[in-house]
Amino acid sequence: MVFRSEYEDVPILDTPIHEAVLGHATERYGDTAALIDGTNGTTVSYAQLDTFHRRIAAALAEAGVVKGDVLALHSPNTIAYPAVFYGATRAGASVTTVHPLATAQEFAKQLTDSSARWIVTISLLLDTAREAAALAGSVERIFVCDQAEGHLSVLDMLGSTAAEPRVDIDPGEDVAALPYSSGTTGAPKGVMLTHRSIATNLDQLRPLVPLGPGERVLAVLPFFHIYGLTALMNGPLRHGATVVVLPRFDLHEFLGAIQTHRITGLYVAPPIVLALAKHPAVEGYDLTSLRYLVCAAAPLDAGLARACSARLGLPPVRQAYGMTELSPGTHVVPLDAENPPDGAVGKLLPGTEMRIVELDGSGDDTAPGAAGEILIRGPQVMKGYLGRPEATAAMIDAEGWVHTGDVGRVDDDGWLFVVDRVKELIKYKGYQVAPAELEALLLTHGSVADAAVIGVQDDDGNEIPKAFVVRGAPTAGAALTEGEVLAYVAERVAPYKKVRRVEFVDAVPRATSGKILRRELRDRDREQSRTAPEAGAELPPDTEESAV
Repeated sequence: MVFRSEYEDVPILDTPIHEAVLGHATERYGDTAALIDGTNGTTVSYAQLDTFHRRIAAALAEAGVVKGDVLALHSPNTIAYPAVFYGATRAGASVTTVHPLATAQEFAKQLTDSSARWIVTISLLLDTAREAAALAGSVERIFVCDQAEGHLSVLDMLGSTAAEPRVDIDPGEDVAALPYSSGTTGAPKGVMLTHRSIATNLDQLRPLVPLGPGERVLAVLPFFHIYGLTALMNGPLRHGATVVVLPRFDLHEFLGAIQTHRITGLYVAPPIVLALAKHPAVEGYDLTSLRYLVCAAAPLDAGLARACSARLGLPPVRQAYGMTELSPGTHVVPLDAENPPDGAVGKLLPGTEMRIVELDGSGDDTAPGAAGEILIRGPQVMKGYLGRPEATAAMIDAEGWVHTGDVGRVDDDGWLFVVDRVKELIKYKGYQVAPAELEALLLTHGSVADAAVIGVQDDDGNEIPKAFVVRGAPTAGAALTEGEVLAYVAERVAPYKKVRRVEFVDAVPRATSGKILRRELRDRDREQSRTAPEAGAELPPDTEESAV
């Protein structure tokens, strides 16, 4: 059967995203604080944000940015990020958001795949951006948000006297954001999100999670991730809330910002819920301004959610569900729901349809209440994967249904519960890790004959990458060790992608087609976990994830 939202449909928002968010900002909100730097208190009003993004658009157009260009935004969260994003879209560019901890090689792949001509970064990341640009060969110019010799600064752009560009944007066809996602499997792909899809999704979310002047949300999840881009940037700024910005997650800084800025709402991922529920530092801060907490990006344990809300004296933690390919929201537990069932990820957003289908590939709907693959259809569906029509067709069928790769069930009251995942994608603390990417990297090691990667649970309940490795010829007479494998991967990928455990096997189980039989590996890992806990080698020291 087709499940439909109990909420009234919202009109399609055929508006460029910069207009959808800031079109009436000055007249409606004026001197209200739009953005506050959570580290030093610098404040940008709505009137200033509106002016700033228009001046940045003018400066970018003067520099040569034209409609159809792709601009790579390579930065942690800062109060400049929204102005750059909206300035770029007003100039007609699509913005491909880049993980600030990406290696130069990873960044270069994204630049090449997206055909990005421009980069906006920060001075701290400039060396990586330069190396990536050199590897890609397509970048014309690198700008910085702060100051760096030889690079035009966004701060200088604010004083531009160039004419504001007038670009004819087709909201239903033109791509506003180009985040990269692995979808259900494989290497990261550019997700083409149109102005219409991401703007409409904002209005779909509003009846369930209303925001407005007086609300203060804390942006610690990264803006480059579609969750942060929607829930912490586009959504609050469209409705006059104040966004307090932090560049990364540090528990004491995070708690201090809640206390100092009287934060009313948190949008987080499960690791932060864990910290709020269990870390002793929480007791040292006044968090009484909080009114609600929403958790998404990865599965949340129901017991942990209860512990967190009880400790903070809040209503039950609200969960949400979606994916990058869906702009991203499809389900949210409404803020006004009095007793949402434990583990529910929400109810369908307005204008969104869902089916639960059998896992046997027949495409038949499951019996009522039974689990199956979640299919979604609605105006928030992506335009497709950039340059990958076959991958798009595999994800979106002829009737417009997105095959999410997640397994879920729906109860009699319309609550969705996500119970498993068909897809191979690993969600490490909310970040997507593609097994295929790590497997390809492992095979470049001279002493690795074969490899497979799956997601397993660590002691804290996080899903982590585990590699099953077949040793090849020994190097210098010594057999390959777990520590060597961990270090080899860690030196070549962003920290969140690191392999966290290694098991050496005689062979990787494969089907006759060559496809890795990951279910066999998962069964093997579960059996070992029941009999003997795995010690694991110590990872080399590094700078950990910037957000969660």
